[in-house]
Amino acid sequence: MTLNPGDVAPVFSLPDAAGQLVGLADFRGRRVVLYFYPRDNTAYKNLGKPR
Repeated sequence: MTLNPGDVAPVFSLPDAAGQLVGLADFRGRRVVLYFYPRDNTAYKNLGKPR
C-alpha cells in the first residue's frame, strides 16, 4: 500500500513500548507523524533512515 502526503491513513493499531495497543483513531483530529523502520539486527536496518 502506498500513501501520499494528505492521504487518509487506514485504520490500524500497534503495541506501544509498554505493550499496550494504540490505535491511529486515538489521535483523531490531531496531526500525527508515523515513522516505520526495520527491526534492529537486520541487514536492512539503515536503508531509508535519515542520517
